[in-house]
Amino acid sequence: MRIPSGVSGFDHLIEGGFLPQRLYVLSGPPGSGKTTFTAQFIAEGLRNGENCMYITMHETQEELVNDMSGYDFGFETLTSSEQFRFINLVSQKGKHLLNQFSQGNNPSSVQSLTDKIVAFVNSRQVDRLVVDSTMLLRLFFADGDEEMTRFLTALKQGEATTLLISEMTDPSSYSDEHYLAHGVVFFHNYLEATGMTRGIQVVKMRGTDIDCDIRSLEFSDEGLVVDPTKRVDL
Repeated sequence: MRIPSGVSGFDHLIEGGFLPQRLYVLSGPPGSGKTTFTAQFIAEGLRNGENCMYITMHETQEELVNDMSGYDFGFETLTSSEQFRFINLVSQKGKHLLNQFSQGNNPSSVQSLTDKIVAFVNSRQVDRLVVDSTMLLRLFFADGDEEMTRFLTALKQGEATTLLISEMTDPSSYSDEHYLAHGVVFFHNYLEATGMTRGIQVVKMRGTDIDCDIRSLEFSDEGLVVDPTKRVDL
């Protein structure tokens, strides 16, 4: 069984969708479509009656909904469902929710933070999870890559299909999250005299036959649209 992404044309690149209960990294520069992709992914899950969760550290649910309100894929209506949970880890509400799952005697420890997040996700029987983003996670896990590795490994062992946003801008440069993930999708944007050229590239996808070519990616009224037949040279 494959999990549909909700992004028109993208699933043709990965044999019909994501394999479930796996960790996928979305990498690329600012403004390349990563957040819109994850919003469409969440909206698709909610349309299918799935439990969905969005974890962030830098915006409110209202801000995310407003950002997606210009599209026609129904994000605002769908995310009003009881099957959607939004957590900002630095908000008082977010901290309160996670503290319900505190373990051990040191609630501020990295291990405790990881355990609380994973326990909260598992307690909600989440089918689709978005974590935004690795750059901000590293502010929590400030003592080294070992802490990030522990967190990502714990997410991989959960039952959710997880999309993790990464701000990596060089597709030839890999970080820990790329090695740990089951799949890596890279977003490209390149400003030319005639305008912005955009592309999407599946550079890793375990258990899936891919070709790693860059394909055409555009923003439309319906959100992101991929043309799986159109290769892009950047």
